[in-house]
Amino acid sequence: MSKKFYITTPIYYVNARPHIGHAYTTIACDAIARRQRMLGADTFFLTGTDEHGQKIERAAQAAGKTPQQLTDEVSAQFRGLWEKKSRAEIEVLASQPRFDYYCWDLYARASQWYAEDKQNLQVRHHVLQDIEEGGNETAAIADLISIAVLRRHLETMDRLDIEYDFLPRESEILHLHFWDAAFAKLKEAGVLTFESEGKNKGCWVMRRDGASREETSDEILTKIGTQDLDRISEDDQKVIVRSNGTVGYVGKDIAYHMWKFGLLGRDFGYRKFYRYPNGHDCWISTTVGALDHPHFGDVAEIYNVIDARQSEAQNIVIEALRALGHNEQADHYTHFSYEMVALTPRCAAELGYQLSEEDKARPYIEVSGRKGFGVKADDLIDSLITSAKKEVNARHPQLSDSERAGIATQIAIGALRYFMLKFTKSSVIAFDLREALSFEGETGPYAQYTVVRATNIFRKGGFDPDNFSRDVAGYVSPGDLLNFLTGEANNDFWELWLASSKTSYIIDQCIATTEPAHLAKHVFQLAQLFNTFYHRYPILTEIDEKRKMFLLATIAIVRRELIRSLAVMGITAPPVM
Repeated sequence: MSKKFYITTPIYYVNARPHIGHAYTTIACDAIARRQRMLGADTFFLTGTDEHGQKIERAAQAAGKTPQQLTDEVSAQFRGLWEKKSRAEIEVLASQPRFDYYCWDLYARASQWYAEDKQNLQVRHHVLQDIEEGGNETAAIADLISIAVLRRHLETMDRLDIEYDFLPRESEILHLHFWDAAFAKLKEAGVLTFESEGKNKGCWVMRRDGASREETSDEILTKIGTQDLDRISEDDQKVIVRSNGTVGYVGKDIAYHMWKFGLLGRDFGYRKFYRYPNGHDCWISTTVGALDHPHFGDVAEIYNVIDARQSEAQNIVIEALRALGHNEQADHYTHFSYEMVALTPRCAAELGYQLSEEDKARPYIEVSGRKGFGVKADDLIDSLITSAKKEVNARHPQLSDSERAGIATQIAIGALRYFMLKFTKSSVIAFDLREALSFEGETGPYAQYTVVRATNIFRKGGFDPDNFSRDVAGYVSPGDLLNFLTGEANNDFWELWLASSKTSYIIDQCIATTEPAHLAKHVFQLAQLFNTFYHRYPILTEIDEKRKMFLLATIAIVRRELIRSLAVMGITAPPVM
């Protein structure tokens, strides 16, 4: 088996602008990818697109045309929701910078229309089939929308200094017959069985321990359509191919992961899709692609960062791998689960949402793009930058506007990344703008400020902190080091050195336990220890030269480990705070 490492976000529904939940999953993935690259692993960061999902279908349906099979009455109702647009008109819209904002609003309106009448769900049923089959106007519109919104997604995440390597599309999973190959293997091994009677008649199902025949696939599809379009029920996950012949999410996911591990004997076509400002290319799947491309697939280990609601789906994929006899691959398949990302009532109000008195008393406010209540990642980043810029302007009016803008951006990104990573994965992340941007407490700006403070000590003393940390032995002899770290009177120093020495161990524990909060806590504790040390001991005014060099060495080591830890979190410290 190869030594490749895949870290994967969910295959996002490209119906609209990336939201705050996307920001969390991508930041968490990026932290794991950064650590693996530091270790020298051949690391690939993936996301993808689901052009066949219900969400993109809603956007395509609302922007394009209704199926001819529907009655004139339903068609008229839908046209009343949104003026029909031609493919040429949609192409013009898709070229606009805020096309994803347009889709965000359109998606919410289409979702509401579906909920008004069960008859409207027929639209989704037929359009999903059209999109999966391909080669028709509806599929072309879905592809146009998904590609346009995907570009906006990459642009948004690039603002967070996050780069993808490869974007597999679910259309190719079907059109390149990945699913057909996986389906044949699953049937041959007896993993899937065809139901010829009962509630799931006409479906291919995956039997699990303790599983029973419950709802039909059509009943399930209607149920999740009227109750919660964003969730896949546990029952639906056991139905791999529905009675109408469409492949469920889990079925495509099984095929996708078999490709990742090199178990299908098939591969995507690849073409360059997006070039980052630093020259890095992100590739996308296609049916026929470039001959010269990186070798994706055939990986040794997979980490999937997907919320806890998808735990059953993830478990089914692992069970399918084991049932096919691929136990080693299943052992190297990790589901990094997490709870929801929400807003504090204060943050929701600051972002312009009208809250009831009941909402104001809640610990957090759930967001839902389907209901039109959500936070676009770009809007959140803009709000953070604007708030940070006010503080930077007040503290450093002597700097140019571009310098202050750059510093504000670093602070804003650090605030967002740190906040997202400081919660344990079993916690609901209730985002709060003011808390995230605070220069005190367990925040990104507090950690950044600590690095800036340490750097300023060296600047005032006429030393290069990076050179100092690389050559501590050149400034402090082993004997002096032992002398200043020995004895009860020097416990403060020993505590700082000991805490600094734990960085690599803690980072590795974060990967092993899929708990990045450990690293955020380490950064906070190290920053606290340093700031206590800073206020307690005079450094540059120390008259004992050997002790002064030891104190500077202590600061250099702490600063180096803070920078290393923050780098894994994707955070950099600005020159001033």
